[in-house]
Amino acid sequence: GDESGLFARDLFRMYTRFGQTQGWGQKILDSNISDAGGYKEVIFEVFGAGVAESLKYEGGVHRVQRVPKTEKQGRVHTSTATVAVLPKPKKAEININPSDLKITTFKASGAGGQYVNKTESAIRIVHNPSGLVVTSQTERSQLQNKENALSILAARLLEKKQADDASQATGARRAQIGWAKRAEKMRTYNFPQDRITDHRIGKSWHDIESIMDGKMDGIIKSFKKYEEEQKKEEAP
Repeated sequence: GDESGLFARDLFRMYTRFGQTQGWGQKILDSNISDAGGYKEVIFEVFGAGVAESLKYEGGVHRVQRVPKTEKQGRVHTSTATVAVLPKPKKAEININPSDLKITTFKASGAGGQYVNKTESAIRIVHNPSGLVVTSQTERSQLQNKENALSILAARLLEKKQADDASQATGARRAQIGWAKRAEKMRTYNFPQDRITDHRIGKSWHDIESIMDGKMDGIIKSFKKYEEEQKKEEAP
């Protein structure tokens, strides 16, 4: 829905602003903008010191409670957006055979179906063995879009491999791998009460506008502290 798309845009902005404070680089690999100006989907790469350590807990269902801009009667609505955090594989981790790929081109389009350009620069890749389909249309260069799409495919293949490994693991190891993945309702952003609550660690933070503007340090520190406490409990 429109409100979910606008919330996805807000989350993207939050991560972007936080990344800027950390000195990280960022590159959009693919995006799909809704008519309301939100994101139906946005895929971006973040790179720099400490990226994986800081963002690994962000994967899951983020829930927002607020009065949408389209709401005429001032009622609070609940919407959700899903965040997936995928590590970029090293070449040795994922080997993609070119003969396994079906690559097609299409015209990149923006909100409302308007063409960004008249050439078929957008790329769609089907990975036949897994059935995974990825696209990229953010660049004017067909070659650059192909590179972006291959990056997305490699990350998703690694995610699939890790999920398969987790399903074959047992007990505590399975829980460790599965934790912080796409858990239902992992965090709630309650605008009327000016509060963000993470349900996994049972902790809340206030000043929601500041956090949405990229000041995520308190959240990141809380998770690092929680992880340290968990390690101490698990230690023999």
